[in-house]
Amino acid sequence: QVQLVESGGGSVQAGGSLRLSCVTPARTFSSYAMGWFRQAPGKEREFVAAISWSAGWIYHADSVKGRFTISRDVAKNTGFLQMNNLKPEDTAVYYCAASRRWGTAQVMGVMAAYDYWGQGTQVTVSS
Repeated sequence: QVQLVESGGGSVQAGGSLRLSCVTPARTFSSYAMGWFRQAPGKEREFVAAISWSAGWIYHADSVKGRFTISRDVAKNTGFLQMNNLKPEDTAVYYCAASRRWGTAQVMGVMAAYDYWGQGTQVTVSS
């Protein structure tokens, strides 16, 4: 079992920045791909970004390209989502997830590709 714990959420004004972290104590995290999803009230959970276990492959959703950056520090078993130029439409609960597999953006962009999930962290962006 891989436990994922997100942190770094909060409330910011439009144009501000936040950096989300996803920590796992599992030593095997270095062999898992990692993804970030978000879910706004009344909406389905949607893909934000994914990074391969080696960090050699990265995908970002079109809605966040140029503003969000996914990264990971394998030595610390920690993944990150740097969010800049935040917009009110970015308001959501953000979840990190771990996957034993890697594939195309279409493959990694769906929830079914992931084996483990964190509890989520709230991000609120005011106008």
